[in-house]
Amino acid sequence: MNQLTSSKQYVGFVLVGAILSGLTACATEKPTQVTPQAPKASPVATIEATNPTKVPRKQEPLYFSFTELGLTLDDARAKYLVALQDGKILPSQLIDTNMDSKPDTFLVVPDFAPAQTLKFNVVSDSSIKVPVLKKQTQAEISIKDGGQWNGKVYENFTHFKNVQSFTPPPQYTDHSYYIRYEGPGIESDKTAYRVYLDWRNGFDIFGKKTPEMVLQNVGQKDYEEYHHDAPWGQDILKVGKTLGTGGYGFWNGKSVELVSNVKTWNATIVENGALYSAFNIKYNQWEVNNHIFDLSSQLSMNAGSRLVHTRLKVTEHEPPSDEIDPRARVNKNLPNIAIGVVKHPNTKLLLGSDNISGSAWTYAASWGKQSLSSPDSYLGMAVIFRKGDREKQTEDSGSYVSVMNTNGGDLDYYFVAVWDQEINAIKTEAEFKAYLDSEVERLTKETRIKVESTLSAAAKAKPITAETALAWSKGLADSELARKTLSYHANGWDEYRKRPTVFEYDVVGMQIGALQKLNQISPDTRYSDALEKVSGSYIKNDGTIIGFNADLFSIDRTKPGEMIILLEQKTKEAKYRKAVDLLRANLKRHPRTSEGAFWHRIIYPNQLWLDGVYMGMPFLAQYAATYETGKQQHESFKEAVHEFVIARDHLRNPKTGLYYHAWDESKKADWADKTTGRASQYWSRGMGWYAMALVDVLDFLPPSETQLRKTLLDIVNELAADILRYQDPATSTWWQITDRPGDIGNYRESTATAMFSYFLTKAVNQGYLPSSYKEAAIKTYMGLINEFASVEADGKISMNNQCLVAGLGVGRDGSYDYYMTEPITSNDAKGNTPFILAGLEMHRLLKN
Repeated sequence: MNQLTSSKQYVGFVLVGAILSGLTACATEKPTQVTPQAPKASPVATIEATNPTKVPRKQEPLYFSFTELGLTLDDARAKYLVALQDGKILPSQLIDTNMDSKPDTFLVVPDFAPAQTLKFNVVSDSSIKVPVLKKQTQAEISIKDGGQWNGKVYENFTHFKNVQSFTPPPQYTDHSYYIRYEGPGIESDKTAYRVYLDWRNGFDIFGKKTPEMVLQNVGQKDYEEYHHDAPWGQDILKVGKTLGTGGYGFWNGKSVELVSNVKTWNATIVENGALYSAFNIKYNQWEVNNHIFDLSSQLSMNAGSRLVHTRLKVTEHEPPSDEIDPRARVNKNLPNIAIGVVKHPNTKLLLGSDNISGSAWTYAASWGKQSLSSPDSYLGMAVIFRKGDREKQTEDSGSYVSVMNTNGGDLDYYFVAVWDQEINAIKTEAEFKAYLDSEVERLTKETRIKVESTLSAAAKAKPITAETALAWSKGLADSELARKTLSYHANGWDEYRKRPTVFEYDVVGMQIGALQKLNQISPDTRYSDALEKVSGSYIKNDGTIIGFNADLFSIDRTKPGEMIILLEQKTKEAKYRKAVDLLRANLKRHPRTSEGAFWHRIIYPNQLWLDGVYMGMPFLAQYAATYETGKQQHESFKEAVHEFVIARDHLRNPKTGLYYHAWDESKKADWADKTTGRASQYWSRGMGWYAMALVDVLDFLPPSETQLRKTLLDIVNELAADILRYQDPATSTWWQITDRPGDIGNYRESTATAMFSYFLTKAVNQGYLPSSYKEAAIKTYMGLINEFASVEADGKISMNNQCLVAGLGVGRDGSYDYYMTEPITSNDAKGNTPFILAGLEMHRLLKN
């Protein structure tokens, strides 16, 4: 948690105590932190986990941070965590993910049948005797002891000893015969790998013929034995000066530069457990591309899997002090990271699907007779990554190369090898490809998880009142201010999009707008100051907008203009007026359908998306209400309302009352129905955008615009009735795909639920809906809190089960399956905003 400098800044983090004690969120003294003692039996959380596919998942790793379990890192209860399913103890392990030598995550490894939902409890109970698990993973680094150095070779040793951490001495190099099998090793019950801890940075494979752990015995005799066939297996890959199996480096435009020009290396065994093992290599002062970087690489394996999860973190060794976010500077100075596999003669390059969304996983692989075990032995290798992370696929003389975006220095991928002499071996190209396709589906369609900690449950136990509704809104707003809200300024870093910030609708517009609304009810300079610190930072003195490309004609980029209007009205500075005038002028030249609907973006011609109605029409109405008069103002209001009418005419299905996500007038888009031009699915958040736009535009239409107001009010009443018919009766929430509750992969989705909560409650407050909807509004808000809000041990609030993004085109085919592949996350501005606004409207409803 960021260091807080005043008692007022602490307000949001006393939410738990405020709700439990019946107080408001106005406490100003930080409570004393007491580390709880572990009782004999203490409930910690209930978990609901669902396999979102038709394929069984054996030994599926589920990770639960102590934070989401409602525990502090030093909570004594963590030592005795156990997962119980109907009295049965599930396999589990405490693990350290941040390398501070303290566990911070609880790993549970159940089996899932196709589409199965498992419910289990996490308890802390020192009296439960947890069975000792068979060891299925291992990580180690082992060095010689008892001898001495003779130049660059270590001689006359007495034995090998395993060490927790190791930095090679300056004289160490390849073939120094000091580290057993030349570097750290890692294995599962399926296969084993090693990394050369020297200038070669080679990634090698130990093929295994047994599920037992073998690394502890490899190389004990000499450095030659593991190159020959043995009952356990052998070294099966010739690496040379290549990426080997899943290595990394820098693509200089012609070839890969390995991580060789390094001042020092350090290897640390992070975990060596039965279900999960990991090691980390730090490459200090890597000189590449005329800059010096520090690189941290963490490699981990899970029981029952061949995959090695590889997480790279690149930082500048001595970054200058300026306003540019360090991650943006890494992107500029290290424009890519190259990963891949060795390119042996007579091997075939296999590529996974590219017709998928950017967040879906795919692969680049090789297959062929490339094993050292025999001339006729088949070996397959692959790197697995998110499609959007790859810039291009290429090769040099030694490797098949995937050139990856640097992502501000954070790259997350997997590598894997299969050998035709393993137990239950994959022996053909077709089997290998089927295996890889199965693995990328598992990674893309993550297990659906709902965590309810006892801490969160206690915070939700009190009835919803005006005060608690306000406390939930303040709690999330304050938590996000501590986490990342202010980092979205110009020249900042967009955490979820993994790129330098631009003039985005959600983090520069929506979320800052929610803080301004919150400031009206609960004044706080942190809320009001965010307007200029974030949104205002994009406006230059001449009124031009940093990160805004007018010719992109993205209706999304209009949304932050609402904040610039607020700034202009607040400060009367000319630069802000110039900026809003620029945005308004750009709307006038924005491409449209034949009926006048705004295209979503120039690369999506002729397309009207529900999202776009919310992105552009409130700004248009706000601008007209603020700066225009008479006929000009009326025409702008009319234009804004017309967008809703066109959307209703083309996207609403009169049989269901639901709206399809988008419409292509040309009917040429891959996702468009060739007769109607409509997308095929009812995406709940799409309708949420439309619903919020309705009540927000009505704010700016004066009573004199009788007919225009009636048009929108009629839609408000129609839409309210329609969406409530599809509300989940068990939880009062909505599903990702509205009309398919319970279908494989579908899940209850929080951002849409928050949007509908805001829409219904505000419509009741404003008199757009009759008072008979008050009960539905309250029930919906309670569903939002009960199903999706969580409380952390330090008092921070999170909003969970958010669909991170969804769109159409560029690999997004609009099918039901597509909407099941987009990432599910927490605390994204697209959900935070309606969550905060819904709480403010509920505060107003219950207060009155």
